[in-house]
Amino acid sequence: MFVFAQLSDIHLGHDRGDAGARARERTERVLGHLDALPGDLDAVLVTGDLTDHGTEEEYAEAAGLLARSRHAPLLHCPGNHDARGPYRTALLGGDPADDAPVNQIHRLPGATFLMCDSSIPGRGDGHLDDATLAWLDAELAAGPHDVPAFVCFHHPPVPLHGQYVDPIRQFGEERLALVVARHAHVAALLCGHTHTPAATTFADLPLIAAPGVVSTLRMPWEGDADGPVDYALPPLLAYHVHDGARLTTHFRVVP
Repeated sequence: MFVFAQLSDIHLGHDRGDAGARARERTERVLGHLDALPGDLDAVLVTGDLTDHGTEEEYAEAAGLLARSRHAPLLHCPGNHDARGPYRTALLGGDPADDAPVNQIHRLPGATFLMCDSSIPGRGDGHLDDATLAWLDAELAAGPHDVPAFVCFHHPPVPLHGQYVDPIRQFGEERLALVVARHAHVAALLCGHTHTPAATTFADLPLIAAPGVVSTLRMPWEGDADGPVDYALPPLLAYHVHDGARLTTHFRVVP
């Protein structure tokens, strides 16, 4: 079995001040929960919005927190609150002047992870540009084909019926569907952005949205008299298990 965890939307620096300290505490709580597990994980994913404002200071904080995790590898991709330049410098050691999408492939023993940049600088909605889709297609074609491949990004490519996120989801998704349909070893698509755990399908494959660490989004039928975002509920994360035939996901509250 290949077992890995997914968290998302930690938003370090959220509103700064006391709220920023709260975002850090919740992130530390989740990472501490993972570090305290009696067993090992094969990988940990963070699917975007590592910071709230995309500043160098926030990325320095993110790099410090992620470096303390005992689980390796720890994989991540940008979200709409992230900024490509500081992200590259602090987390990847890259050139801050390079504003191309931050796409990374990780070929691990037992699985391949393609971390795609669905962000559009300066905007809340998402899109995989032509260069990213060409990169994704080529890397999937290169294999290996005997282990599952997970296509990961921040923005969900379908509506998930959240009144806040659906208008800023990933658009142009029909192009992504054509790419993944060409590669039979794609096992699932994994995203964040929703601030609520969700499971659906896309291109006849599982699409799993990780819950948010910093907050939880209420669905319309739950009411939002106090606003659609709940900061009081504890953070959550997802555990994924691929047994060679299918993906199973378990969601956990981190008290």
